[in-house]
Order: sequence, then C-alpha cells, then structure tokens
Amino acid sequence: MKPELIFLHSAMNPEGISLSSEGTLDWFAARQEAHRFKLEQISFLEMKKWEFDPVSGNLCHESGKFFSIEGVRVQTNWGNIHEWEQPIINQPEIGFLGFITKKVDGVLQFLVQAKMEPGNINMIQLAPTLQATRSNFSRVHQGKSPPYLEYFMDRSNSIVLVDSLQSEQGARFLRKRNRNIIIEVDDDIPVFDDYCWMTLGQILQTMRHDNIVNMDARSVISCIPYCETEDIPIGQSAFGQSLLHSLDLRSQVQNSNEEIISWFTEQKFKYDLNVERIPLNIVRGWERTETEIRHQSGKYFSVIACRVEADCREVFSWTQPLVKTYQQGLIVFIVKEFFGVLHFLVQAKVEPGNFDVVEMAPTVQCITGSYEAASREERPPFIDYVLNARSEQVRFDTLQSEEGGRFYREENRNLIVMAEENFSEDIPDNFIWMTAGQLKEFIKYNNFVNVQARCLLSSISFV
Repeated sequence: MKPELIFLHSAMNPEGISLSSEGTLDWFAARQEAHRFKLEQISFLEMKKWEFDPVSGNLCHESGKFFSIEGVRVQTNWGNIHEWEQPIINQPEIGFLGFITKKVDGVLQFLVQAKMEPGNINMIQLAPTLQATRSNFSRVHQGKSPPYLEYFMDRSNSIVLVDSLQSEQGARFLRKRNRNIIIEVDDDIPVFDDYCWMTLGQILQTMRHDNIVNMDARSVISCIPYCETEDIPIGQSAFGQSLLHSLDLRSQVQNSNEEIISWFTEQKFKYDLNVERIPLNIVRGWERTETEIRHQSGKYFSVIACRVEADCREVFSWTQPLVKTYQQGLIVFIVKEFFGVLHFLVQAKVEPGNFDVVEMAPTVQCITGSYEAASREERPPFIDYVLNARSEQVRFDTLQSEEGGRFYREENRNLIVMAEENFSEDIPDNFIWMTAGQLKEFIKYNNFVNVQARCLLSSISFV
C-alpha cells in the first residue's frame, strides 16, 4: 500500500491500540497530574548561564549554543510599515521534530509524547516522539539524552515516510528551520510513561480541543501526504469529504502548479526584504528593564526571563528567556469551492525571518493589536470578512498554542471560514486560490508554506 493510503487509513481510524477515542483526553489529564512543574518570572540578573554580551547587548547562553536574542533592522516594500527594528531569536541549529510509527493490525500508529515545555498553556501538550534541538540531543545542558533519539540517528532498521526541512515563525525567528521526519519501525520498542500509541485519526480529533496538540506535532503532521480512494469509507463530516476531494491531485483546479510557481516567483521579484543583524543594545524603540525587553509603546511582544522546574525533562531545573506576546493572534483560511473542489485563499507574506523574502501564509495571519485600532486602509485584507462571518460559515474554530520552548503562553485563534457565493472574485495581487492538494505539494519543499498555514491545514480531520 502506498504511504499516502497508509496515512489516510490511519487518519480515518479514531480508535488506537492502547487508548480509545474517548480515553485520549483522560490519558492526557493523567500525565498532567503525574508530574510536578514550576514556572516563575525572574529578573535577568537571576538567570544562570545566560548573560547580556557587554559589547552587543545580545542575550546569549554561556556555551554559545541553544539560541540568542539579538537585534535586526528590517527594510521592505511589503505592507504598511516599511522599516523597523526589533529583537529576534537567532537559533541557527536544525533540530529534530519526529514521529516513530508502527503498523498494528494494518493501521499506522504514532508514538505520541506528553511533553512539558515551559511556555506551554497547560504546561504539558501532545508532541512528536522526538522534539529536540541539536544542543539538546548533543547534551550541552549536561543532562539526559532525549528518549528514542537513537531511532532517528540510525535509521537503518526503519523506513522514512516523511523527511523535510520546514521553517519556523518568520516574525520571531531568524531563518529558523527544523527537520520534520516520520519513520516506520517493525520491531517492538519500549513505551515509556509519558508516551502512547495513537492513530492519526485520534490525533486529529484531539486537535479539535484547545491547546492540547503542540505546534511541533502539527507541523510534522502537515507534511503527511494523502490521496483520495474509494476503498476507505468517508465519515459523517461533509466538510471532511470536501477536504479529501481537495487533496486529490486529479481534481480540477483554479490555478495550475505552474501558474502558482509563476505567481510566487513574481511575489519574490516584487517585494524587497533587507534584514540586517544589529546589536540588541542599539535597537530603536525598545528598552531593557530588570525583568523584560519591551517596546516603548507597550505593544507587540517582550522578552522575559523564567526559572523552570520539571521532573520529566532532561534536566530538572534551569533558567531561560521566553518571548511573551501581549495579544492573541488570528490565523484564518477562507475557503471556497471552484468546479466543486474546495480551494484555500493563500497569501504571499513577507516576514523578517523568512529565508527567501515571502512564504505562503493563511488568508489572515495577525495579532489582534494589528487591526483593533487601525484605519480601514491599514487593516489586514479580509479581516472584517472573517470577523463578521456567520456561525454556519465557520468549519473549524480552536485556540492553538505556539511553540512552548521559546514562547510564553502564546496562542492563536485558528479558523476555517467558508466564503459565501457572493464573495468577491477581485483579490489582491499577493493572494491566490489553491487546493489542499496543491498546498501539500508545496509543503514537500523547503520554505514555501509557512508554519501557520501548515499547522492550520494539518488540524482539519476528515471524520
């Protein structure tokens, strides 16, 4: 059976080998209760092994590893603001985000981890089998090696089902990528206390709940290819059937892949992005206090210091910086049928941390502060349409967290909104209609589809 069908069969199966569909949330709650966590904000002076460089003011780990908080000066002709300076996370390491899978009775099972990250809402969220930076798995922290690392380092006894480099948040990270990988094993492997087997269908159902499946798991799942088949029965969800049809590369499309590539190339040609790394201590408009690095207006985000204690991590206590966003974000795909096939309205979005100027992003991707007080001309395109959408237009609506290893309790409202029949055919030049299958095709390659679009696309179940 082709991998696309193996994944689809698992996605259509809501029952696992160790947990029922109803038992997933109970197991998750039990893992939360099983551990002791403590997180407190501290002053920068109380941090251990982290310090501000006396020359640049950059906030760095004494090992020179993990990540640093630096400054960037940005110039672009995209959007309403064409020049600004900001702190940014510089983490040049490529880490592992990986699932181990195994077929049981013909159904692919995913080894899922209940993982603690300091910035997580609920402290624990469901994560891939392995989620580790190079500094983590090379044990710079002098702690334990992450469980199951050996299966990803030596893949001679496994089959690689998915393997690609994918970008992280371009507004906060400077050209950050992680290796998203799924391997399949045949041998029996130990299942530790904070791990369990789930079908893809169970994971997708769990994503309907707020802040349970973490961003890294959603990113890896977004890389999974599917194909439509008549051999697997479709569930009760009419939208799930539309989505499955949209994933079929044989379906009629509004824009061919060649037209999409030409459009995307035009966006890279049209928009400029000049990002200059600068010392953190000269970033204009930002100030450093004893407890945070913040914008003088009180908007956007800040960098704080935290002390963390966890009895289920490679080290039991540590301090680190976290990026704290002041407002909830909004991530939305508007969808519409053309020729009876569901299409997604995709934008080409410029962000300072992008590798190559633009990436494909959701229809709307912003924080609430970017539109609440903005004039009509400055409001993000389609923001009023999605905010005023009727309840029957909304096909998916959850709160989902950003990566808890670097961000402090940051969450976004994730929406799929069905366009009405009278939705305007006149869209801005940096927007284009694509099927789910076309988005999946571009996800196969590096730095085409951004993490927000990938995670939202990955969250929709078929049943």
